[in-house]
Amino acid sequence: MDSQWREKKLYPLLGIFLLVSLLYLNFNNNLSFPVLLWQPKMGFVSTNSTQFFIINGGGDQDLYSPLYVNGWNSYWLMEESVWTSSRSKVSKMLKRGSQMGLTVCRTWAFSDGHGPNGLQLSPGVFNERAFQGLDFVIVEARKHGIRLILSLVNNLNAFGGKDQYVRWAQEAGINVSSSDDSFFSNPTIKDYYKAYVKAILMRKNSMSGVRYSDEPAIFAWELMNEPRCASSSSAPFLQAWITEMAAFIKSLDKKHLVTVGVEGFYGLTTSNKTEVNPGKWAALLGSDFIQNSAVKNIDFASVHTYPDSWIPSSDLKAKANFLSLWVDSHISDGDFVLRKPVLFTEVGSTWHVNKKGVYDTDADVFLKMVYDRIYDSAKKRQAGAGALIWQLLVEGVEEYSDQFSLVPWHYPSTYKLIEEQSYRLRSVFAKSSKDGEINRRGP
Repeated sequence: MDSQWREKKLYPLLGIFLLVSLLYLNFNNNLSFPVLLWQPKMGFVSTNSTQFFIINGGGDQDLYSPLYVNGWNSYWLMEESVWTSSRSKVSKMLKRGSQMGLTVCRTWAFSDGHGPNGLQLSPGVFNERAFQGLDFVIVEARKHGIRLILSLVNNLNAFGGKDQYVRWAQEAGINVSSSDDSFFSNPTIKDYYKAYVKAILMRKNSMSGVRYSDEPAIFAWELMNEPRCASSSSAPFLQAWITEMAAFIKSLDKKHLVTVGVEGFYGLTTSNKTEVNPGKWAALLGSDFIQNSAVKNIDFASVHTYPDSWIPSSDLKAKANFLSLWVDSHISDGDFVLRKPVLFTEVGSTWHVNKKGVYDTDADVFLKMVYDRIYDSAKKRQAGAGALIWQLLVEGVEEYSDQFSLVPWHYPSTYKLIEEQSYRLRSVFAKSSKDGEINRRGP
């Protein structure tokens, strides 16, 4: 064997391979050459009625494994990956998330407008350094077995948002209303968004060589973070925009799921459900959970939960009662109306610390309520497909903090809750495997 290796002069090649492997494992945050060889194999996520499934294998004999999600939000991952000096924080967040058993992270795939970290500087003009930051996030997520929900634009002005698109159109001399609602109706602005989406989907990762549309570490595309209208009269434009943009993404990428990104408010057209809303104001925002989520090319419904900010004057019991009804109502809609999975993509609670440095555990009460509903849904194979806590940080990224943010290992009881939920959901999958429920089936 040794003589064969010498004759073929493979020892030098083996040495180079080992050296490159060592460099990648120790210094990968700063390397820019392709790392495709070291990426773990992952299956794409699909849906079968009200459940998520991971597609493993290929051909007619794909193996479909049911998936219920325990995940989190860290919207700042791309922002911290633009500069290689701060990428270690991103790596730490994804590693620690994986260690807690979390499997899905939702983060921004947008930063619109000029600035050192801006991704889209003007319509169709991109900052390559920022794009390479997003490349790193995707490669690093796959390395740690994490799938990403990538949101494509913000409803709010932070990181540009739909307001930036409207300003771009105005600066180009387009006759467009100053209202942000024109984002959903103006043809030029819609073309801006489509061009952006196409650039994202067709992007070939500079580190792995994998096109985003072919990347299994991407769980889903989210059309917008929390779409709302300035006027409820713009609701038809939002609905038409969702229909058009979901179909556009599917025309370019048939491998990934698509969701809207709505908060879950019931609109005026769903009058029998408006009492579930946190207040009358919620029905006036132009979004409608049922109507928006029912669009053909929307694969699963999104819901957010923020009892502390939505009904701030209520006591703990009232907030708990609201949350219970809110979660049950949306899971029921997924089972019996939409026939789609329902993913609670932002589960937020206020984290208070008293003068003695001890945090109140009210937030744990709300998080446990949502987790328990998801676990019950998983056991029954129902539409409550998972929850993503808002939001997790690591040390050194406090600038992205809000009242709903936490470094989880600084909150032992919350950390334990997160870990236990991951374990509970894994135990459901393990039982499914034993019972033969993870089986070979068609799409």
